[in-house]
Amino acid sequence: MYTTCIFCQGDLHRNEAIEEFPVGRRLAFDGAKGRLWVVCRRCERWNLSPLETRWEAIEACERAFRDTRTRVSSDNIGLAKLKEGLVLVRVGDPVRQEFAAWRYGDQFGRRRRRSMLITGAAVSVVGAVVVGGVVAGSVAIGGWVTFPSSIREWYSRRVILRLKDEFDEPIRVQRKHLYTSRLVPSADASGWDLRVDHIPGWDKWARTRKRKGRRHTMVMHGSEAIGLAGQLMAHANRTGGGRKAVRAAVERIEEAGHPEAFLPEAADLALRDFSKLPKSKLSTMNPEQLKTPLPGTLAGLKVDMRLAIEMATHEQAEREALEGELKELEARWREAEEIARIADNLFVPESVDSFIERERSRPARDPAAPE
Repeated sequence: MYTTCIFCQGDLHRNEAIEEFPVGRRLAFDGAKGRLWVVCRRCERWNLSPLETRWEAIEACERAFRDTRTRVSSDNIGLAKLKEGLVLVRVGDPVRQEFAAWRYGDQFGRRRRRSMLITGAAVSVVGAVVVGGVVAGSVAIGGWVTFPSSIREWYSRRVILRLKDEFDEPIRVQRKHLYTSRLVPSADASGWDLRVDHIPGWDKWARTRKRKGRRHTMVMHGSEAIGLAGQLMAHANRTGGGRKAVRAAVERIEEAGHPEAFLPEAADLALRDFSKLPKSKLSTMNPEQLKTPLPGTLAGLKVDMRLAIEMATHEQAEREALEGELKELEARWREAEEIARIADNLFVPESVDSFIERERSRPARDPAAPE
């Protein structure tokens, strides 16, 4: 039984209400399509369950939902909170706008609020540092002025993903690589590919570090591109989006008719934006020298387009998983479990372990509940 979020490797916690599926403090289920998700209370993302006991768990969720008096329901989606503290989200046959508001509204809104808090805190820190520099004297001012740019440089160099290339060698994708990586139409013009800039692993990087300005690019296709694009877009969308942006993103997908049809259109639009750049800039393009994203890249698209791509890649990945390709999904669960296990087994004092266990056992607070 998997207990870790695929996306953030956070603990999904447990429930005592659904014996067939004791994982999670919020479960979303769709009886008609046979889908069961565990909603991570840390990052608000929906983890699709690949377990064989899914149908029994869905039936148990349906019974518990119907037996609960405290629930809010529309014609298509319902929310119920059980006395054990478990929150159930029942998905009927909603239009895409309604489903997106339930599924993506929380996570995009949470990212937006967190980004605003971090930005406000950073502005306060920089302001305090500048005031301190003025008080200390004009000699120190020059050092304080360069402080924000140093933080920005450090942030852009953070590694957001560790992968392996076609030769099974480790590579690292940094945040700044979102400034140049992009969706592109496939060679046969029937689909789309993902071009990802990166830097090699430590050993290979040490051998090539003297070759300044060299770009390392990997092209992904098919299911690999879908999964990787979803992960990268989550980082590109780190500032989230409001209701208006989510609504615009859903409208883009609806205009295409289906997430699978939207992604090639997104690649064509990204290519058009990217092609507007001067050829001189394209020939010397290097993530090391960029301070802002280029148009048409993963981080350079409009907010609603970025949100739409993340939605579409997630839904497309789930569709493929539900068509029988569950091995990749299960592998992602196992990888998340392994990362969490390593993190949990770090050498920390026993008192810290005890504190973590106590916090994990506490019931999660429902954000919809009144203060």
